[in-house]
Amino acid sequence: MEKKHVLKGLATVNFYATDHQAAKKWYSEFLGIEPYFNVPGYTEFRIGDYQQELGIIDASYAPAGYTGNAAGAIAHWHVDDLKATLAQLISMGATEYLPITDHSQGKGSFVTASVVDPFGNILGIMTNVHYLDILKQKNA
Repeated sequence: MEKKHVLKGLATVNFYATDHQAAKKWYSEFLGIEPYFNVPGYTEFRIGDYQQELGIIDASYAPAGYTGNAAGAIAHWHVDDLKATLAQLISMGATEYLPITDHSQGKGSFVTASVVDPFGNILGIMTNVHYLDILKQKNA
């Protein structure tokens, strides 16, 4: 019997921002696209090879206990050029959270970095050979 996966894939990552309009503008500039969905207090971008969603939510809608401090799990987005993407993010006002780190014993197959965006959210980026293998299979 084939095992069914409970988690099917990353669908949406949501970030909060106290200045929703500034965050929308910042992410539009970084991503090089305009959001595909906008309602008051919520903006959504479809990005990447699988059109996953990145949502920006006005912090006034955050759950109780939200502090605006960088914390929690880090979702890492695959990028083609980790160093250049990290440099771009920093040049746009993000601050380094975790430096470029090779998790593959020097093989370069799983390398991550992360920043805190100007709105207090942790944005993870990485190069990941597994992602590239899955992409090749999808496009075969």
